Amino acid sequence: MKFAKRMDVFGESIFTTLSKMRQERASKGLEVIDLSIGAPNIKPDPRIVNKLTEETNNRDNYMYAITDLPELQEAVQSWYKRRYGVDIDPRTEVTSMLGSQEGLSHLALILIDEGDTVLIPDPCYPIFRDGPLLAGAKVVGMPLLKENDYVIDLDSIDDKVADEAKLMVVSYPNNPTCGVAPASFYRDLIKFAKKHDIVVLHDNAYSELSFEQDGHSFLEYEGAKDVGIEFNSLSKTYAIAGARCGFMIGNSEIIAKYKILKSNMDYGMFLPIQRAAIEAIMGDQEVVSKTREAYRHRRDLFVNGCREIGWDIDLPKGSMFVWAKIPDKFKDSESFTYELFDKTGVLVVPGKAFGDHGEGFVRIALVQDDDVMRHAFKLMDESGLFRE
Repeated sequence: MKFAKRMDVFGESIFTTLSKMRQERASKGLEVIDLSIGAPNIKPDPRIVNKLTEETNNRDNYMYAITDLPELQEAVQSWYKRRYGVDIDPRTEVTSMLGSQEGLSHLALILIDEGDTVLIPDPCYPIFRDGPLLAGAKVVGMPLLKENDYVIDLDSIDDKVADEAKLMVVSYPNNPTCGVAPASFYRDLIKFAKKHDIVVLHDNAYSELSFEQDGHSFLEYEGAKDVGIEFNSLSKTYAIAGARCGFMIGNSEIIAKYKILKSNMDYGMFLPIQRAAIEAIMGDQEVVSKTREAYRHRRDLFVNGCREIGWDIDLPKGSMFVWAKIPDKFKDSESFTYELFDKTGVLVVPGKAFGDHGEGFVRIALVQDDDVMRHAFKLMDESGLFRE
């Protein structure tokens, strides 16, 4: 049996590898504390669940949606105006996606021809790289360095590479590094994109999980719609990750072309999820601040707990993750990850899995309750991995 050559660029996903490790250990009756995958364990607000339940019980809602409900488009318009001060045309400047992962997987198909260059952060969420690779792109990393607070240094990008690039992917607050970009970065980004004729995709999944300043939208800055789009997702903000609900917002030409692609791939978002999304973004927004404070609490608990056992890690500025430098005695992030798991059952993600510049770090997802994390500290302390 012969398979497509495009599959040659893919190995087994790190998350699949970690899942196998977790299952093997659990099958032996050994304890596992999973801090690897960013799957929220915070529960959605009852009003959202009630709306979804109500609409799911309506048998008229089981037809193909085909397109977004006008009420959903108008709700996104209201949301972006209220939250970010951004004006959007609900008919031409927004379309739903079956989660941001769908858009990240397929956007390059409307922009990239075989061999075209795409600029991606390094390290990055894997689909930032894998989506362009599926389209046959040449991907070039933009280093996210601790000394730059994990903000892309646009001046360091070679002019020839920039002129060849057709798309660049940016995301703040950042996964996995937890970096947050200042307003000046977005202004420079727009100038850079115009100079080199590059489409910008800003993935804004964590703007409500920014701890030191209010999260922003790329579209707040003058000229942003001229050069790009933004993805926003309800997964983390409203704790409905499994419902797969996200939005592409911004440049009308890109969105029009993406709608054509979508019309050939799927039949739209399940109507009950559309109506639950309206409830989420138009109803009482106290749930958003509660979610942010819950992750802030977990961030503080985890970082302080690790420091007490001898693992000195930085306090994240945003997202639902911790980006932690591995102890000096370990040669690489994989060896640390595997030894930590073997000795404690605590499972994290090696930074190398996110790109070459992720080496020397691990990503920890804040997806466990306080008592579980405190137990993890005890196991890690007893392991001797963090004491000389």
